[in-house]
Order: sequence, then C-alpha cells, then structure tokens
Amino acid sequence: MKRQIFIGAFWLVSFSAMAEDAIKIATEFEKQKIEALRAYLDDNPNVGDRDTALKILVSSFSELGDYEPIPDLLLQRYELMPETETPNLQILIAEISRPLIESSISSDQRDKAKAYITKVKSDFADTAVESQITNILDQLGSDLYLPGVGDKMEFAFTDLNGEDVDLAAMKEKVILVDFWATWCAPCIAALPDLLSAHDEFHEEGFSVIGISLDENRGELETFLEENEIPWPQYFDAQGGENELAQRYGIRKIPATFLVGKGGEIVAADLSGKELATAIEKELSREP
Repeated sequence: MKRQIFIGAFWLVSFSAMAEDAIKIATEFEKQKIEALRAYLDDNPNVGDRDTALKILVSSFSELGDYEPIPDLLLQRYELMPETETPNLQILIAEISRPLIESSISSDQRDKAKAYITKVKSDFADTAVESQITNILDQLGSDLYLPGVGDKMEFAFTDLNGEDVDLAAMKEKVILVDFWATWCAPCIAALPDLLSAHDEFHEEGFSVIGISLDENRGELETFLEENEIPWPQYFDAQGGENELAQRYGIRKIPATFLVGKGGEIVAADLSGKELATAIEKELSREP
C-alpha cells in the first residue's frame, strides 16, 4: 500500500512538472510565432497572405493573454477586407468586430473600438446590410460606454422617501451603486450579498445606492419594505429607459459599481467575498 501511495504521489508531482513545462513550451512557441510573423510582415508589407498572418498573430497574443496589440491587428484585417456592399459577416463580426471590441475593453483602448464602430457604420451606410450591421455593432459595443475603473460617477436625486442623495457629497464614503429591478432574477439573487455587506460595513462608512429600473412605484416600495432594504433608491418610472441607466450606458442588469473614497470607481460587478474584500480595502485607504 505504501508503495502504491508513493508511486501515486510521484506520478502527480511528475505530471504537475510536465504540465508546467508544457505551458512554458507553449508560451515560448507563441512568442516565437509572433516574432517570426512580425518580421515576415515587416519585410513583406504587401504579401498576399497578410490577412492570414494577422489572424495568426491575433490568436497568439490571445493565447498569451496580451490584448494590447490586438485591436490594431484587427483594424488592419478590416482594412484588408474586399470593398463590397455585402461583406462576409462571419469575418466582419465574429473574427474582427467582436474580438476587437473585447480586446479594446480588456486593454483600456475603448476609444479605438468606438472609432472603429463609427467607421464601419459609415462604410456600410445606405447598403442592404446597414440595419443588420448597426444593430449587431450596437449590441457588441454596449459595454464600451460603461463606466470603468478610474472613472467618476456623479449624480444627485431625491429618493423614494423624499431624502436628497448627492454622490458628489459622499466622497469620504465607499459607495456601491446598484442598477437593478425587482423583475430581474439575477438582481434578486445578488441582494443577500449586498445586505450582508451593508450590515457589516455600514457603520464604517459604506453605503449602497439603488438605481431601480422598475416602472411601478407601488410594487417597488412593497418589495423594499418586505425585504427590509434600507438604502436609498433612484426611481423615475422609465424602466429600461431609466435616465441614469441611459447616462451610464447600462444595457443589462444587475450592474454594480464600487465607488471609492474620492469618487472614482475602483471595481465593478463584484459579489460575495470579492465584494467584501474590496469594500474593506477601500475603507482602510486614505482618501
């Protein structure tokens, strides 16, 4: 039995070492591909298989988790597409637009993706596919307009209880701004975490501000009372057209933003232990 345990443990250690070596090998291979392909394109700027080389480069950078170079590579792929009123949508949307937008968000190059969307819409204006492309790009690009870490949120309103709420006047506190609705199942599922965080950290300077995308005030007030939700709520009866949701580009809920001391967003869409840890860290930080 001891021999079997020893052999098993040795196999696990060996397998772990092999896996680590395999990752190193794969990483080095991707780096070598990138170096070789970049040299190839530099030496042959008008080569016929340039699009293929760019596609492989995008894949290699994705494998490495390095998203910064990807938007520019995909912009080049777009410029290489044949000029036609009926583009290959598989390439335009799946291979270029979606990864360009996602990598722009990941690498904090949102303006680059916004400019790309504007250009594509202009290029296919007054064509048979204008409406289709516009709708798809609007859906894919909705997250580009969401506030990000380091951005500021500023708004003021009178809540359901007639109390004035001004986020700009709360810069010494840590605030979780929660875009939600009573009809949103994931929003309701997230409430226990918010209530727990509020109970644990409220006395230390943490608060929640709800931005309700409900349309019926009575139903909202009943829900708040029944579930003992103590924080202020912005409500304008506009549902999905909620003024603050429109201002901050909210297309899906729940959407939460942790606003730190000083008024800047420090995190978004946290839950459970991650949320508690982020709140605790921000409360201990000097403004």
